[in-house]
Amino acid sequence: MTKTRFLTLVMALALLLAIPTAVFAQRVPPHVFVGTVTLDGATAVDGAAVTAWIDGEQIAATNAAGGSYSLIVDQGDSSYAGKTVSFKVSGANSDQSVEWAQGGGDELNLVASSSSGGGQAGEQGEAGLQGYRGDTGPAGATGPAGPAGPAGADGKAGANGKAGAAGSAGSDGAAGADGAAGPAGADGGGGALGVIALIVGIVALVAAGGSIMMGRRS
Repeated sequence: MTKTRFLTLVMALALLLAIPTAVFAQRVPPHVFVGTVTLDGATAVDGAAVTAWIDGEQIAATNAAGGSYSLIVDQGDSSYAGKTVSFKVSGANSDQSVEWAQGGGDELNLVASSSSGGGQAGEQGEAGLQGYRGDTGPAGATGPAGPAGPAGADGKAGANGKAGAAGSAGSDGAAGADGAAGPAGADGGGGALGVIALIVGIVALVAAGGSIMMGRRS
């Protein structure tokens, strides 16, 4: 117990001793509580309400000062013996509770959270006006290229092209070999006949040679 808390408890007990003895003869000595007050993780502000409760009924109240409190719980005409005293800080439930005792004195540091407050939740307020639309932000950096897609199906075969132009005529082939000599003619009876036979032989020879040449060209 720190020196300040000790002095607070001593002062509270001194107040009890200052009450006339005749009063004590008629009333049961109270239970005194002193200590620090914490709300939502911070020291309670000066003036924060500190209240004591038994069976859902408020039985005592004081105010925090300098982060501390001093509270006298007098049972009055009721009997608090053996009952549990719970506490609230600014309406928020404290985690601490103590059994009331006649003439008791405890240093009890109260720790409370607004989320555990015993009050009823208020009605929801109306929705606020919609704010102005902000300016458009700068464009983001270009993302990496995605993976290559699957290969497409084969295309249809194209139509046949037009026939090309005719090539130029080839050069003449080499002359063929001479044909075989025709059979010898019969002995002529005169000069005119001999001449005619000679002419026929020459024609036959030329025709044979032409046939050979035509066969080679083809």
